[in-house]
Amino acid sequence: MFRYERPVRFAEVDAARIVFFARYLDFCHDALEALFAALPGGYPQLTMVRGVGIPSVHIEADYKAPLRYGDTALIDVSVERIGARSVTFRHALSRGADGVLCASIRQVVVLCRLDELAPVDIPDDVRALLSQHLSLP
Repeated sequence: MFRYERPVRFAEVDAARIVFFARYLDFCHDALEALFAALPGGYPQLTMVRGVGIPSVHIEADYKAPLRYGDTALIDVSVERIGARSVTFRHALSRGADGVLCASIRQVVVLCRLDELAPVDIPDDVRALLSQHLSLP
C-alpha cells in the first residue's frame, strides 16, 4: 500500500462546504503521480518523455463521510490487479484528524502510448513498482 497526504483546498469544496464529489478523482490522480515518483523522472518522465499514459477506463466510487476545507486527506493506494496492459487500483480516502473513511474508489486504467492512444504492455519498471503495492487477496 502507498499512502499520500494532501490538504483539502478552498477551491475543492462546493456550496455545501464539503469536497465536491468529482474532486475525489483528482485526489486519486495526485496520489498516483506521487506513487510513480519512485520511477526515474517520475510521472512527468513517464508521460512526457516516454509517452506512456494511464487513462481511466472504469471507476466506481462510494462516498461515506465528508471531507472539508482545512482537512488533510489521507489517500491509501493499493493495486488490486496487474494485467498485461491494465491495472486496477483501490483508493481509500480518509480524514487525517480522525481516520474516518470518506470514500472508497476502484479505478481501472489501461496503459497506452499517448501519441496514438493505443494500449501498450506495462513496461517492466512500471510493473515492478506496481507489484510492490499489490494487495493481498
